[in-house]
Amino acid sequence: MAFDIDMIKKVYANVVERVDKAREITGKPLTLAEKILYSHLWDGTPTQAFTRGKDYVDFAPDRVACQDATAQMALLQFMQAGKAKVAVPTTVHCDHLIQAKLGASHDLQHAINTSNEVFNFLESVSNKYGIGFWKPGAGIIHQVVLENYAFPGGMMIGTDSHTVNAGGLGMVAIGVGGADAVDVMAGMAWELKFPKLIGVRLTGKLSGWTAPKDVILKVAEILTVKGGTGAIVEYFGSGATAMSCTGKGTICNMGAEIGATTSTFGYDDSMERYLRATERADVADAANEVKDYLTADPEVYANPEQYFDQVIDINLSELGPLLNGPFTPDLSTNVGGEMTEKATANDWPLEVEWGLIGSCTNSSYEDLSRASSIAQQALDKGLKTKAEFGINPGSEQVRYTAERDGILEVFEKLDAKIFTNACGPCIGQWARYEDPKNAPKNSIVHSFNRNFAKRADGNPNTHAFVASPELTAAIAIAGRLDFNPITDSLVNENGEEVMLDEPTGWELPPKGFEVKDNGYLEPVADGSGVEVVVDPNSERLELLTPFEPIGDEIKGAKLLIKAFGKCTTDHISMAGPWLRYRGHLDNISNNCLIGAVNAYNKQTNFVKSQLDGEYDAVPKTQRAYKAAGIPTIVVGDHNYGEGSSREHAAMEPRHLGVVAVLVKSFARIHETNLKKQGMLGLTFANENDYDLIQEDDTFNFLDLNEFAPGKPLTIEVVHADGSKDTILANHTYNDSQIEWYKAGSALNLIKAQNA
Repeated sequence: MAFDIDMIKKVYANVVERVDKAREITGKPLTLAEKILYSHLWDGTPTQAFTRGKDYVDFAPDRVACQDATAQMALLQFMQAGKAKVAVPTTVHCDHLIQAKLGASHDLQHAINTSNEVFNFLESVSNKYGIGFWKPGAGIIHQVVLENYAFPGGMMIGTDSHTVNAGGLGMVAIGVGGADAVDVMAGMAWELKFPKLIGVRLTGKLSGWTAPKDVILKVAEILTVKGGTGAIVEYFGSGATAMSCTGKGTICNMGAEIGATTSTFGYDDSMERYLRATERADVADAANEVKDYLTADPEVYANPEQYFDQVIDINLSELGPLLNGPFTPDLSTNVGGEMTEKATANDWPLEVEWGLIGSCTNSSYEDLSRASSIAQQALDKGLKTKAEFGINPGSEQVRYTAERDGILEVFEKLDAKIFTNACGPCIGQWARYEDPKNAPKNSIVHSFNRNFAKRADGNPNTHAFVASPELTAAIAIAGRLDFNPITDSLVNENGEEVMLDEPTGWELPPKGFEVKDNGYLEPVADGSGVEVVVDPNSERLELLTPFEPIGDEIKGAKLLIKAFGKCTTDHISMAGPWLRYRGHLDNISNNCLIGAVNAYNKQTNFVKSQLDGEYDAVPKTQRAYKAAGIPTIVVGDHNYGEGSSREHAAMEPRHLGVVAVLVKSFARIHETNLKKQGMLGLTFANENDYDLIQEDDTFNFLDLNEFAPGKPLTIEVVHADGSKDTILANHTYNDSQIEWYKAGSALNLIKAQNA
């Protein structure tokens, strides 16, 4: 039986009336995304039609999921909310704090030894507030959610940008910062600007070396890393229904890389098969009773141009295997000759040192089985892998079943390292080098989602390319980035030329899933007696002190840094070794903006202080400004805050005294996180004004006392020579969000309301 089946049945009990009413109010057929949104309004039955990309709307998500790195700050905030128990089903998953190095058993034990304080904190908080807890080694959050909690037509939020993975099972699942999660856990409405809609029509059929991963790699090429911002991507067509549920999950997962609010597919037979295979027949039965309400109306898919803001067509029969990268997930290259040309022209290393399979994107049973079919061919045809090989199973259920069926043994015969059921190299938790900053230039191929510089191993010279699991396996065997398994042969141990056959695999395990201990701990019924202890001398955990309001007068603010080019959340608040401080705001603030490129000297972590004219590290410089009582601002380029949902990228500057972030454009989650922490997130009304900002500038906000929705703020920029420029800064704050700013943070407002 499924978790929270009564909640799921309640959703289905309401969906018919609410969707019918929404269809009546809007006067048109509805997409799946619209059906889910309108059936999850905070006020219940719809009473008005909302304008996409304009109206802020209050929603009531069904559940919340948190991974251990972000859960620390989310739960530290929830502890201040004044609630005895979470208002909706919530889970915590320990998957980020396990470093990949020697192999599963050693790495897991090492993580428990070094992070036990954090794991114990998360477990005790979960027990106290009625939160389901998944132990270290249980699996990667999004695979575990897909196997246990996701359900067609549902809405969930999660404190990780790849929460969107659950769209593979027909949900609207959205990545958020911890403060947003606190809203929902505290029983309050969750606010989102009503998204625009992008439709992707999939025709034809996947075959041969082409996989679901190639679909999203192609979409990333078309839309780029910011093309999905503010939109839900809905996939449909004969190619979509022919695809497996976990394949759909892969596509939705990497929707985070195009900036999409989320991605989803309509309920179909593959989802029903997956629900039944994962022992949720009760969910499948309930979904079947309202199945027409769990996909778009027929008219929508018949004439999508009338109902979506943008429509993309992809013929799967014409799609070939792709490699995306390096350093960005939207740079797409066809395998073989095109890669040879690009790599040669750009000096990308053609020799591949590692092939990595897993992460929340591609760690299902189907993924492992298809990749193992390539590995088995290497064994059968006398081939040895030229690159090193690493495998991260997605969950203990997947791992146990794959081991039972001999899949992991195939990889092990090729000397692959089987890492823990955790994120590992995908998020920088990979002990590949002793000194990553000075490591050599090299190429790796992986089935993960992100490939920003230093993302996997901390080495800025690692060129990471994203591919399907089966192509990753083939390239690891060949050891060359430009290997094309469709046309190229390999020489085996006997000097014979051999070809790899097309991959094969199973959508679901033929003998069914099996697991001895899935790693789940049910919270006690009454957690009032559970004591949560945080050592005041801990370097890992720190109770939060509420932020003071910035106020309606900002004068004499100095420039901390003008970031040049791409500035992701990895640049603002790095992961890797810094994950150990995710529960200690002051300690982790020592990584604030250390990866951002200074526009004036093109160096990282080296900015000029206007206090003494000296150059030093960003956090050290900012702490000096804070000690002197001087406010600062950060200036940035396009899509600032791209990537992860980590709210630390907003909380760290706020903690250190930054009052405003002024950029050409924001990634959605990061902009919301800045608002939640009581900061100003602003965009240049004229993008060219970015070029006016000089290294020694001082900023005066002239009309902040008139802060109001739709009204730009006027900023006087005073240059070192005494000259001035006046610029306009746009914002997207509504009345409620302005109240967050005035209160000092959204959490301050929640606490006051619950007092």
